[in-house]
Amino acid sequence: MELGGGERKRVVVIGGGVAGSLLAKNLQFSADFTLIDQKEYFEIPWASLRTMVEPSFGERSVINHRDYLTNGQIITSGAINITDTEVLTGEGRLIPYDYLVIATGHADSVPKNKTGRLKEYQEDYQKIRSANSILIVGGGPTGVELAGEIATDFPDKKITLVHTGSRLLEFIGPKAANKTLNWLQSRNVEVILEQSVSLNTISESPGSKTYQTSEGQTFHADCHFLCTGKRVGSAWLKETVLKSSLDEFGRLIVDENLRVKGRKNIFAVGDITNIKEIKQGYLAQKQALVAAKNIKLLLAGGRESKMATYEAHSVLALVSLGRKHGLAQFPYTTCIGRLPGLIKSKDLFVGKTRKQLGLLPQD
Repeated sequence: MELGGGERKRVVVIGGGVAGSLLAKNLQFSADFTLIDQKEYFEIPWASLRTMVEPSFGERSVINHRDYLTNGQIITSGAINITDTEVLTGEGRLIPYDYLVIATGHADSVPKNKTGRLKEYQEDYQKIRSANSILIVGGGPTGVELAGEIATDFPDKKITLVHTGSRLLEFIGPKAANKTLNWLQSRNVEVILEQSVSLNTISESPGSKTYQTSEGQTFHADCHFLCTGKRVGSAWLKETVLKSSLDEFGRLIVDENLRVKGRKNIFAVGDITNIKEIKQGYLAQKQALVAAKNIKLLLAGGRESKMATYEAHSVLALVSLGRKHGLAQFPYTTCIGRLPGLIKSKDLFVGKTRKQLGLLPQD
């Protein structure tokens, strides 16, 4: 598309997670497009826990950016600074932009390439397989889903889940949380609430580790998995031109069109925004589609008044509990068992997500 004076406009997306990848897919033919990401792949986040008990699942859920981004430039590096016109990458390259989208989500340390990521999953699988007892720290969606996956595939393992909150899954209603607790307990998962575990004071004896909770309770486990919240990936923005657009939690303040406060040509999507809704992958995708639509409109010279708006969504929770069961909380009802399991747990929306990126569901 030739725009203004024959120059193609330059669009840059920073972050190749669930929102950034969908943006890249949608904008790659509309402009001179660049994706900046620290890794060479996109990972379907809600499939990662299944991959820990079934490593081959990662062949479909870890997707190289180049598989769906056929027309853009990919720079495998972190971004370390932003000016009004350019992005500076960790390797010292200056990438000019006309429109910029920040989609750096949560700070996460992962391997640079797909092979390295799949190797990590293989190691997690071996760790689970060879352990008799496993400690899971954190009772949010990640901890609960991991406990469900292990309890389903390895019913003989002794699983202990420790959570600081007074109930599991605090982002959903108490009824749904209690149903989840009962489901886990019925599969011999020991759940310890309102306590934390210090991972700095583990005493090791041959073949076993002793953990201590904040209340002084001690127990043994062969290994542990930390499933607590990750920091927002915005620390690098605090020294940039966007420092005044961050709220007290380090999130970027956006308007109803998903533009960063005080900026006409910089957007933000996904977990890094201050939108008052729960941070869920499917909502990050909805934001990505709104931002892509607005950038396309602006690229085509459309009026700002025609831009699409994004409205915060109320909580719709789908928590997978192993391969066949799940928990669903809708606005007026909560259900647990095989029906919500049919919605999410079998394929974990991997086929659907691949299709959104223009890929075959099973390839």
